[in-house]
Amino acid sequence: MKALLEFLGFVALVQGALGLVHEFTDWDIGLVQRLDFLDGYGVYASVALLVLAFALFAVAESREPG
Repeated sequence: MKALLEFLGFVALVQGALGLVHEFTDWDIGLVQRLDFLDGYGVYASVALLVLAFALFAVAESREPG
């Protein structure tokens, strides 16, 4: 379970960072900008993904290995 939480945290971290890169540089990368219902809320969704990533990492650290 710890490895799964770390993997999901990593994915959320990467997607959040790519979403912010897209918003500030207009590069066509990341998942956030491809979701139509998030149109206009890309920065908020990316920051939420970053917060989620750190929360998942914290939960993964509190779990026992295995």
